[in-house]
This record gives sequence, structure tokens and C-alpha cells, in this order.
Amino acid sequence: MKTVEVRGVKIGEGIPKICVSVMGISRRDIKLKTQEVVDHHTDIVEWRGDWYCDILNKEKVLSVLPEIRDIIGDMPLLFTFRSADEGGERKIDIKDYVNLCKIIIESGYVDMIDVELYTGDYQVKEIIENAHAHNVKVVMSNHDFQNTPEKDEIVRRLCKMQEFGADIIKMAVMPKNKKDVLTLLLAEEEASANHIKCPMCLISMGRLGAVTRTCGEIFGSALTFGSVGKLSAPGQIKIEELREVMKTLHSVSE
Repeated sequence: MKTVEVRGVKIGEGIPKICVSVMGISRRDIKLKTQEVVDHHTDIVEWRGDWYCDILNKEKVLSVLPEIRDIIGDMPLLFTFRSADEGGERKIDIKDYVNLCKIIIESGYVDMIDVELYTGDYQVKEIIENAHAHNVKVVMSNHDFQNTPEKDEIVRRLCKMQEFGADIIKMAVMPKNKKDVLTLLLAEEEASANHIKCPMCLISMGRLGAVTRTCGEIFGSALTFGSVGKLSAPGQIKIEELREVMKTLHSVSE
């Protein structure tokens, strides 16, 4: 697996890196939650823009971003607008989504941007080209909050993300039983062994899938998501507990 380095954080090397989301409705909420996340010493900060009430107001977005950057200092910042279709807080028109991504990318304040795989092939390519032109890494994602696809379908989607030119690929699915969790892990192992060269983040959500948030180093994930306060997805583990479990697994594997 090749590594992706962002502000000195090497994703794809050693223990999987932990990302924690900032979810605030107002500008004040965002600042308070950002400071709380920083105080817990995460590796990467994610701003979940779909929570912000004024996310489609360019001027307000461009006033919030430097405040987040001031608080997090030199920590890597990932911007995500999670659409309602993939578990986010609101729906968004494709044109508005692409325009928002452009504003975020060209602001100079973010290091990575989340791009949903099924936004549309033309739009995805447009966003990726713009991001790479501005030295912003792309985390391409796909979320299924209802089911776990078959192993071959999971691998197919991961390969499609890589073919688009994503720097990091992410997929999160919902298990209905233990077998679904094993399906995700088997797909992850096959993808990392035979298909995918860039860093991955594969998650089975909910209580059943919580184990997948901790064992990425063994099966192929280089990134995971932890929580500080409110969860951004079902099954997330508190950052301190997540870090300790991953350190333990890392020490055993050496």
C-alpha cells in the first residue's frame, strides 16, 4: 500500500490514523466542537459541512474555514458534505454540490475533500481534477446505511474509486448479521491483497461492525473514524478507547 502524507501525517503507514468529525449547526457550535476535537488529540479533523445551517452561503463558509484552521493549527483538515442519500443531514443539488466543492478546494484551508462515488462520473472527475490542481487530496466515499453488498460488489466499487484517481477510498456499510461483517472484512482483505494500492477505510457500521473500526491494520484499512461527543455514524468508538485497542493490536502484530 502506498502512503498519503498530509501535514506530516502518513496515512497508510503504521497504526491506522484516527479521524474525528466536527458537526455544528451554527458558527459558534463549529468553533466549540472543533476545539473539543483538538483537545482529544485526533490525527485528522473532519468538518461535516452538511450540518452547518449556512453551508450554501459562500461568504459564510469562507469565514468559518479560517476559524477552523486557526483552532486546529497544522492538523490535517478533511471537508465532507455527506448527502442525505448516503446518511447525511440534507439533500443537495448536484450543481450546488460541485460548486461547494470548488469553493472549499480553492479556499486554501483544507487538505482533503470527501467526494461521493455516485455523484455522477463527469462531476466526480471534475472535482478530482480541481482538487489535485490545488494540491488537495481526495477521499472518495460510498455509504450504504441499509445493507452490506456482496463481496465482489464491494471490491468492484473500491476499484472504481481507485480508477477515478482517488487518493484514499472509503466505504461504510450496514450489517444485518455477523456474516455481513465477515463479508466486509473478506472484501477488504481481497482488495488490499490484489487490487487496491491507495490507502483504504472500510467500515461495517453499528454495534455488530464495531470490530472493523479497530482491526484495519490487519485487514487493510489505513484510516478509521472515532468519536468525541456526538457520533457521526452508528457504532463509532470513543477516540481514547479506539486508540488503545489499535495500539494493542499493533504491538501484538510486531
